[in-house]
Amino acid sequence: MVNLNLPAFEYKLKKEAGKLWIFDVIRKKYVVLLPEEWVRQHFIHYLVSSLSYPRTLVKVEGGLSYNQLSKRSDIVVFNREGKPWMIIECKSPDIPMTDAILFQAAVYNKTLQARYLVVTNGLIHICSEVDWAAGVTKRLPGMPVFGGDETQE
Repeated sequence: MVNLNLPAFEYKLKKEAGKLWIFDVIRKKYVVLLPEEWVRQHFIHYLVSSLSYPRTLVKVEGGLSYNQLSKRSDIVVFNREGKPWMIIECKSPDIPMTDAILFQAAVYNKTLQARYLVVTNGLIHICSEVDWAAGVTKRLPGMPVFGGDETQE
């Protein structure tokens, strides 16, 4: 796997049925290690270990519905009221961060209406803040400090 632009962490790997698996601390199980999963696991550890986001408020691969289609979000961070606060879309490191990728994440976020939207391929991280009342999205210079008890006006 490639080195990412995220802090290193101690991960658990196993090989089974000819596949490499990595332990997911959120789902509490081993999952097949694909490039996108490598990014997702690094980003989860970055949120929890480096940014002190509460592990109990992080959900991985949650289902959602948009225009009667079933979709899944890579990572959702909830506020302390149980509402989506941040949605994170993870891509393989070889996927460039294009407008189409940003649009995909924004479409997912229309259903969840999280305040923050992040798209990452593990090398480039784009974080935006959405003001739903004003209909404005602005790109942030970095990740926000977890403020899971705040509500958006």
